[in-house]
Amino acid sequence: MLELTIDESDTLIKVSHALSSKIRIDILKLLNFQKMNINELAEKLDLPVSTIASNIKVLENADIIATEIQPASRGTMKVCSRNFDDVYINLNLNMGHNNPNNYYQIEMPVGHYINCDIAPTCGLIGKTGIIKPEDEPSIFFLPERMNSQLLWFRKGFVDYRFPLFLPANSVVQSLQFSMELCSEAPRYDHDWPSDITIWINGVEIYTWTCPGDFGDRKGRLNPTWFPENSTQYGLLKTWKIDNNASYLDDVKVSAVNLLDIKLGTQKYVDLRVGIKQNAKNVGGINLFGKELGDYEQDILMRVIY
Repeated sequence: MLELTIDESDTLIKVSHALSSKIRIDILKLLNFQKMNINELAEKLDLPVSTIASNIKVLENADIIATEIQPASRGTMKVCSRNFDDVYINLNLNMGHNNPNNYYQIEMPVGHYINCDIAPTCGLIGKTGIIKPEDEPSIFFLPERMNSQLLWFRKGFVDYRFPLFLPANSVVQSLQFSMELCSEAPRYDHDWPSDITIWINGVEIYTWTCPGDFGDRKGRLNPTWFPENSTQYGLLKTWKIDNNASYLDDVKVSAVNLLDIKLGTQKYVDLRVGIKQNAKNVGGINLFGKELGDYEQDILMRVIY
């Protein structure tokens, strides 16, 4: 579910605009059943590909849909999927996400990990450029790593610890983590699968196979100095756990629930992002901060209670 309040005026305007077109509504109807590429959508709606592409961009900018570049018989194709089944808009001031009685959120910069064990290829990009030397795991413990906006590695993991401040006697309904990430290939490769696993409080949640490492265009937030012919952006993925199960982008992926991760027994939540030693696709990880890639956010933890 996409939850919005009247306090979030910029996002509310984007979403309202994205939903104000019959063409875009028809696109969302088709994506209700399956993922589709732009050519398939154009054929179904009997519209030019250029028209579909421009409307897809509007939906994508509002985060209502997600797109992935996948290989095609000739070059690549953009495959579209819906991010949400429901949109909830609360028009009462101070009654939605900003209400401390039911909502707790914190963003963790990607360089603020508390532990890591990684193997090359690996590296860090800070606010002004690459932290040297590349492919040297020891730089992941330099003080400068705290300002990193992009980190990458082929094998291993990074650990983060999020403080958990909830009112006494609160009852948690769900825990969510979202982040922008992709595989790690030489330069970049859209057909480079990687089995990326997350663990919460030491409990394995789910392994997602990222389709590739994306570099066909410049990331929306990337500055002019950012290296070309390299990884440029990732996919925004959201893992959620409630009392019943675990979900990836609101699709149930495992039976692990809040009780399994023992949420609330400590004043923090541990998150690990990594590649398992026995992974089938050891394709690495690129993890983006809020100043690089396509999405202006760090690793975000959200608790609904």
